Amino acid sequence: MGDPRLLRPSERVPAFDTPELHALLADMQDTMTSLDGAGLAAPQIGEPWRVVIFGTDAPNPRYPDAEIVPRTVLINPEITPLGAELEDGWEGCLSVPGMRGLVSRYRQLRYRGVDQHGRTIERQVSGFHARVVQHEVDHLDGILYPMRMTDMSQFGFAEELFPGQGLEDD
Repeated sequence: MGDPRLLRPSERVPAFDTPELHALLADMQDTMTSLDGAGLAAPQIGEPWRVVIFGTDAPNPRYPDAEIVPRTVLINPEITPLGAELEDGWEGCLSVPGMRGLVSRYRQLRYRGVDQHGRTIERQVSGFHARVVQHEVDHLDGILYPMRMTDMSQFGFAEELFPGQGLEDD
């Protein structure tokens, strides 16, 4: 938090299935895996591209109660809320380490984009899956989750908010 690259809108990816794109995705995957992340956006590793990866193959230690989300590479994403229903949920972020905040997000949405080969991806999702997608796409628009919060009394260090739950390594 504080790095100006995290506050800039990202650029659309113009070409797919390139060595540069594959190298970026490998770096992002390694970073996300090493930090037990549920998602990562290219700006979080200093790259200004509209690229996100997300997913959890098994229960994630940072989000132990969350459902499993399929591993996904999503490039040039677009999201469309399905209805007006919002849901509050605790979020953390690899760019805001050690902190958690209560954020209201759309409960259901449709997302569309392409994978690293340029193949279309379109899904309708809800719950934690929808939350992760919204959080990561926000990064592409220069938005960090604390900027979405409406009650700063629900923002703090994970070890204070959730003592003994092992969430302090965000």
